[in-house]
Amino acid sequence: MVRWWSMRLWVAHLLGLLCVGIAIGMGGWQYDAWQARRAAERVDLTHAAPVPIGDVIGPDDPFPTAGLGRPVEVRGTFLPEGTVLVSGRADAAGADGDWLVTPLTVGDPAAPAVPVVRGWVPTGTDLTALPAPPADEVELRGWLQPPEGSGQVDDDRSDDVLPELRIAELVQRVDQDLYGAYVVAEEPLADDAAAGVAGATLDQLPQASRFTGLRNILYAVEWWVFAAFAAFLWFRYVRDATSGGDAEEADAAAAEGAVVPSDP
Repeated sequence: MVRWWSMRLWVAHLLGLLCVGIAIGMGGWQYDAWQARRAAERVDLTHAAPVPIGDVIGPDDPFPTAGLGRPVEVRGTFLPEGTVLVSGRADAAGADGDWLVTPLTVGDPAAPAVPVVRGWVPTGTDLTALPAPPADEVELRGWLQPPEGSGQVDDDRSDDVLPELRIAELVQRVDQDLYGAYVVAEEPLADDAAAGVAGATLDQLPQASRFTGLRNILYAVEWWVFAAFAAFLWFRYVRDATSGGDAEEADAAAAEGAVVPSDP
């Protein structure tokens, strides 16, 4: 009788294990390549050519999905009365700190404004010790981000430190309407940099296209299907080999127990 662990089936076991292992590994490699390509596209979108903010979003528009992380150009005047710190922001090295945020009118001084993250400062920095934004019209570049609003509670509403960059909080501090978005400046202003304000890092990255790396993920699925097929073939072969042995033994036993008639 041929058993599953019989020496006669070791070659089949090893071959099946080898085929399944290679197929699963190749599928995992293609899956990793799919993720890497999508991650690379997300980063590359942040380095696209900047466009005027008005080409991506208007003052009354909802935040567009295609605008997440898009480099934009903004020209206008800062509204210093709206300056706040947004807590809970880490720098590139992981140190805790705050964002320095001031609304900037888009175009005319009386036009709606967009909050601008001017940079990053360590936790505990006094807002009054930081330089005021320029009074003249400025032009800057930055990355467009959606407003925040996870529902974090502001434990102290009397100060100028917010737990999140919420448009509803900022609009109460200025006379202009605000865009439903904010901009992370590419680099601090000259006065801010001289005062030790560092560049802020992106809080979110743009989404990759759904078709990015499509060939890789299809290859991954194809390899995994092959792995399942190889496992099925191994199972069928081993099952047939073992069941065939049982049938032969049954036939032999039946033959031994048969009565042979004598010649007349």
